[in-house]
Amino acid sequence: MAARTIRRRLHHGDIDGKRNEYSDASGFDALNEPLLGNNNHGGHYNYKGCDDGGEQDWDDKKKEINLHWTRLFANLIAQWSQWLANIILGSGSVLGRFLPISSIASNEQDDPICLCPLQEERYRNLRLRVEVQFDGSRLDHQDALKQLWRLAYPDREIPPLKSELWKEMGWQGCDPSTDFRGGGYISLENLIFFAKNYPNSFQTLLHKTEGRRADWEYPFAVAGVNISFMLIQMLDLQSVLPSSKAGVRFLELLGEDEKAFDNLYCIAFRMLDAQWLAKRASYMEFNEVLKSTRNQLERELALEDITCVKDLPAYNMLM
Repeated sequence: MAARTIRRRLHHGDIDGKRNEYSDASGFDALNEPLLGNNNHGGHYNYKGCDDGGEQDWDDKKKEINLHWTRLFANLIAQWSQWLANIILGSGSVLGRFLPISSIASNEQDDPICLCPLQEERYRNLRLRVEVQFDGSRLDHQDALKQLWRLAYPDREIPPLKSELWKEMGWQGCDPSTDFRGGGYISLENLIFFAKNYPNSFQTLLHKTEGRRADWEYPFAVAGVNISFMLIQMLDLQSVLPSSKAGVRFLELLGEDEKAFDNLYCIAFRMLDAQWLAKRASYMEFNEVLKSTRNQLERELALEDITCVKDLPAYNMLM
């Protein structure tokens, strides 16, 4: 009953809303490029010119021009500072291993982000996970794929790593390793986490047993990779510290739950399917539904009474 109630709320209040949606419309094959645009309109400052009657005061115009250049240089300096911070405190640098990541970073409102040691450690570990690319030649990555199959189809024999049977899970071809370009290895970890911790929801989405489905459905496994990619972008996990509001809020939740990212992934997958059904969407509308899912997640993360990921209203859909 909770899932049906939330889907109805999403349909009326969130799914069809066009607020803050992104305009990019790339498909499943574009995972090595950002799926979602950046809505960044900064850098354009306009100032008044003299009118035909010569009434514009020349000193006022000079002040506006000076203000324009001051802002321009300030933005340039800020960009260089962020670039240097990324180099100095990057996860691969020697200095970055010893300096606390909260020492110089700040969010988009220029308020310092102060992390406790536990948050720093968890965020650093999460960023390390994000950096790992899927490698079909590694035995541990092969074993993870086999584990996913066992969780998805416990009564069936594991197929070869290149087999047409993988398409049944929602991979685009007979070799799943070709579908991890944007999501990386963490997207496979997310699917395994989902199957282990919320098996009922996982099986429901895998087999599409809920609701009236489209004739051309989204592929389950590839959709999961897209969701991982979307969350990485939304939470700004490739930065020393996130600058997005959702990313900054996520750091707070990470202090309460080491698996906050994995749990948020499961919520996002369930939310995407609920919006898919409410929109009566088909394959070609997948990116539109994914963007709506991102918008809804950002709104729920902004709620004041959220202290952990499981407090999000959409978490009820997993139960």
